[in-house]
Amino acid sequence: MHETSSINAFDIASMLVVAAAVLGWFNHQFIKLPHVIGLTVMGALGAIGLLVADAFIPGITLDNDVTALLEQMNFTDTLLQGMLSFLLFAGALHVDLERLKADWLPVLLLSTIGVLISTILVGLAMWGIGMLLGLPIAPIWYFVFGALISPTDPVSVLGVLKEENVPLSLQSAVAGESLFNDGVGIVVFTILLGAAVSGAEFSISEGARLFAIEAGGGVLVGLIFGWVGYKALASMDEYALEVLITLAIVMGGYALCTQLHISGPLAMAVAGLLIGNHGMNSAMSDVTQDYVVKFWELVDELLNSVLFLLIGLEMIVLVPGVPHIALGFSAIIITLIARAVAVGAMTKVVPAARLDTKGAGRVLWWGGLRGGISIALVLSLPANATRDLLLAATFAAVLFSVLVQRATLGKLIDTLRENSEPDVAEELADNAPTKAH
Repeated sequence: MHETSSINAFDIASMLVVAAAVLGWFNHQFIKLPHVIGLTVMGALGAIGLLVADAFIPGITLDNDVTALLEQMNFTDTLLQGMLSFLLFAGALHVDLERLKADWLPVLLLSTIGVLISTILVGLAMWGIGMLLGLPIAPIWYFVFGALISPTDPVSVLGVLKEENVPLSLQSAVAGESLFNDGVGIVVFTILLGAAVSGAEFSISEGARLFAIEAGGGVLVGLIFGWVGYKALASMDEYALEVLITLAIVMGGYALCTQLHISGPLAMAVAGLLIGNHGMNSAMSDVTQDYVVKFWELVDELLNSVLFLLIGLEMIVLVPGVPHIALGFSAIIITLIARAVAVGAMTKVVPAARLDTKGAGRVLWWGGLRGGISIALVLSLPANATRDLLLAATFAAVLFSVLVQRATLGKLIDTLRENSEPDVAEELADNAPTKAH
């Protein structure tokens, strides 16, 4: 344990990258699962193997060493204050702003009111399950869980856009929602967590005020950094320096948001949209565009690999019992139902927000994947029995999302194409997974 505690940040990063590369190669050569699914599966299997070895082989304490390593790395801070800024910017570069403008209303509703509806429904349903199981959890914590599990994860969703045949008319809705609803979800989570930890009575008016400040401030910072970056890019034609400028936008903008206590995820989504559209179209030469796109694709792939490996390894921190398993299975069903209600309410009840493509609701529902953001948020909770129970529920929902929903989304789209959804079939015929710059 002493040796583990002396490992520095570079050593930890090196081990994660090497492990992700080795397991990624093994998956590509032998297992042949989609990349992030393969890494998640092997990370989880590796965690189970360490637990089995620790239980049956005397003197083996690898699980304790890995647990200490993950705690030292501080997974939550690494993701929320490090990886997430890069991942959101990289994802936003490939979102077509013109299509996003065309579908702005459903995207806005899904990423705001949709998140709130899901948070409330999940909180109420999980509260009921908790009462049936006799769990000693204060009601506010179930709504904290609702906030952390409701947003769709940009890492997972944008991966689907690259690998599956999502119709063109849905790309902007799915990608736009995934980029913005995580920022909204984090703001809601932060507000509810503050009330849960302090024990103060939750105030809707105070929550709305904090939400407006954090979300509005994040969007404003994103617009400012995106515009300044655009002007800087337009003033030169030096691809190496222009790549550096995009890196500065991400790191500097996110750091400023952290200091101002406003939403960094929303800021990076907005800045990425501006650079990926106006910057690519009118401020960069073809050579620079090629370098910028490839650089951020490499960053995206590297961080995706490490993130999904970490999600699998995080199983080690949880030793499940009957309540954990029951809450986990309940969470899978409840989150799916809440997602269906939120999508239906936002895209069918509001006439102007209806999507023209047939089958859009089913794709948005089943494609509402959860991932590393939910895991990171639940790991940021105070360490106690409540955290362990909510971690089990979160982990179950995320694993189901990654291993089942993500793996079968392509089959769902194929079914829509083959059966009674001609609009989907027509769009799939000429579909490209991401925007071509």
